[in-house]
Amino acid sequence: MPNPVTSAADGTPVTLERRTGPYGEVVLRRRGPHFEIIANGCFLMDTSDGRSERLLVRAALAELGTRERPRLLVGGLGAGFSLAEAAAERRWGRITVVEREPAILDWHREGPLSAITRTALADARTELVRADLVEYVREAAGAGPRFDALCLDIDNGPGWTVTDGNSSLYSPAGLAACRAALAPGGVLAVWSAQPSPAFERSLWNAGFCRVRTDEIPVARGVPDVVHFAARPA
Repeated sequence: MPNPVTSAADGTPVTLERRTGPYGEVVLRRRGPHFEIIANGCFLMDTSDGRSERLLVRAALAELGTRERPRLLVGGLGAGFSLAEAAAERRWGRITVVEREPAILDWHREGPLSAITRTALADARTELVRADLVEYVREAAGAGPRFDALCLDIDNGPGWTVTDGNSSLYSPAGLAACRAALAPGGVLAVWSAQPSPAFERSLWNAGFCRVRTDEIPVARGVPDVVHFAARPA
């Protein structure tokens, strides 16, 4: 007989945990064998695929060429696919993951999502930081170049943010901070649920080069995309 806590006979999602955190409500649900993360009623991600989240990190590394032991910032732990991809690649140096939701950190450290990231969290290169990404990037920019790659996945896209405060990350000032936090020739990669030509223009206007958008087909609807841009060398 199915466990009523973790599955539903008709395939509807079952809530495993609901928390009110510093930025609102965060919910972990299970739908069949997969988990879903909902923030303030907005669907963020699930564990059914993860290809685009992995591409976020894999393509950023390819853009860096032969750079040795590049330093990576992953913005948003989420379902953990980006971190898992990074830790599986020995070329990366320090891997810093910034996540502001305590619940998501707990679900990975000792909860249902630990199956995805257990090995990555045990990697000596991995550093988990509980912080707001917008503030963290701003501080990193002020301190000077700290990273070779910024892989950001905290919203459904530049025009579809989880909280209003996140919109500043995609503003001219926010993109300038991302650029300043990168070493010369460093790469910015931003996940989105849909393409955004306007965001591409914003990246060019912010002084980035090699701007492009990669599409990742999904089972239904428009493709997921990853926006790429580089700080001039």
